[in-house]
Amino acid sequence: QVQLVESGGGLVQAGGSLRLSCAASGRTFSSAAMGWFRQAPGKEREFVAAITWSVGRTYYADSVKGRFTISRDKSKDTGYLEMNSLKPEDTAVYYCSASRIAYSSGTNYYPPGKWDYWGQGTQVTVSS
Repeated sequence: QVQLVESGGGLVQAGGSLRLSCAASGRTFSSAAMGWFRQAPGKEREFVAAITWSVGRTYYADSVKGRFTISRDKSKDTGYLEMNSLKPEDTAVYYCSASRIAYSSGTNYYPPGKWDYWGQGTQVTVSS
């Protein structure tokens, strides 16, 4: 079993930056990919970004491309989401996820049901 713990959320003004972390624990992290999703009030959980754990191939939602950067530190079993040029519409609870399968197509990462493990979420609020 894999446990994921997010940290780094908070309140920031529009145009600001935040860095989220996702620490994996439980057993040696052997998942094939790590991802980030977000869920705003009254909306469905949506894909933000994913990274394959071994090679480091990255995938992004169009809404965050060029502003967010996903990365991982294999030595620490930790993933990161660097968020720049934040907008009020980025306000949401951000969830870390892990998948036992690495997909060849980035769109396969979009459905939440494709992911096997989830963190508890961290709130990100962007004020205008």
